[in-house]
Amino acid sequence: MTDQTDAFLTAWTTAEQAGDVRTLDQLLTAGFYGVGPMGFILPKTAWLARHQAGDLAYTSFGLDQVQADGHGEVTVVTARHTSAGTYQDRPVPEAARATLVIVSEGGTRKLAVIHLSFIAGTRGAPALLGPALQAGQDAPQ
Repeated sequence: MTDQTDAFLTAWTTAEQAGDVRTLDQLLTAGFYGVGPMGFILPKTAWLARHQAGDLAYTSFGLDQVQADGHGEVTVVTARHTSAGTYQDRPVPEAARATLVIVSEGGTRKLAVIHLSFIAGTRGAPALLGPALQAGQDAPQ
């Protein structure tokens, strides 16, 4: 992972945890959208509104197991997203797998897309079907 990507991810996770809408607005592309672990899609305005309304409050927010692959002006990042906090007074899931698409706009790194998926067996993930999946194994093909 490049220093630029690492610095961008640090700025983004710090702003998300703090609910810093001003910084997030600068870090997201105009056409940004986030896909949540239940399949909902939030455009940039709705993503920022989660913090503006005070509905979302994180006590921790971070990425680990980060893998980044550059493709010219685009970097695709996969990571384990971990968080603690509440959304409308309900606990947020503790972990999700995240795919982030970071682009360069005029030499500035910005987040264009994030897609989150529940990680089986973690707090906040929906109940699983079948004993193999409950044990955290891959689904049968």
